[in-house]
Amino acid sequence: MTIEIDRRAALASLAGATAGPALGAGTATAQQAAGAAAAQNPPGVCVLFPQAMEGPYYFDPKLVRADIAEGRPGLPLTLALRVVELPSCRPIPGARVDVWHADAGGVYSGYHGQGDRRDVSARGQTFLRGTQVTGGDGTATFRSVYPGWYPGRTPHIHLKVFLDDRTVLTGQAYFPDDVSARIYLDHDAYKSRATADTTNAQDFIFKSGEREGGGIVMAMTEAPGALSAALAIAVDRSGDATRARGRRSWLDRLTGRGA
Repeated sequence: MTIEIDRRAALASLAGATAGPALGAGTATAQQAAGAAAAQNPPGVCVLFPQAMEGPYYFDPKLVRADIAEGRPGLPLTLALRVVELPSCRPIPGARVDVWHADAGGVYSGYHGQGDRRDVSARGQTFLRGTQVTGGDGTATFRSVYPGWYPGRTPHIHLKVFLDDRTVLTGQAYFPDDVSARIYLDHDAYKSRATADTTNAQDFIFKSGEREGGGIVMAMTEAPGALSAALAIAVDRSGDATRARGRRSWLDRLTGRGA
């Protein structure tokens, strides 16, 4: 069931939430992805997740849901995003996680002027966007489809993690180049645009994260007809590092050093 929320009410309610999403038929795949997330973040080992620009296509559709696909064509993808605390690497339950990304054709919901010829509009639509709350193990799980590419960008997802109403991490996460290349060649929804024009190493936002560890490539688990991507997101729960990096990002933009 889809639930609509406003931002302030959501932050208040998420502060005490600990239950993870019920995924029904996707539970096995979700468990695989969660397992990959745990493997990616072994006890006592975590690195501060690099912030990245929000990009031009964010809006909050006020939808708390695990299934964000809305029937869009593409290879089914389960995202397991595990939020942990730096430096202890302990999971953070009750954090709000927002996700949004492009569809198989490289189009974001809610905006016009997209596509290779800038003639595609998805105004009024909300596909591939949603909010979940991390469970007791710090994991928020989404059911989606593998994102396509659009000119100048490597395949990626956007995310926000809200720890409270003032401490927000904004970032982007990426996929292995070889996985994207194979999917775009092998699956019908992507074949009309089978070769991305930008790799991770060529992507300016991926490279801009090098000052803080580089762009983060997700751990992948494959099953017949489906794919799981897992990511450990280490945040400074005190907010000091997150706020400091946010201030530096704005300073970089003002002085021309930002991406």
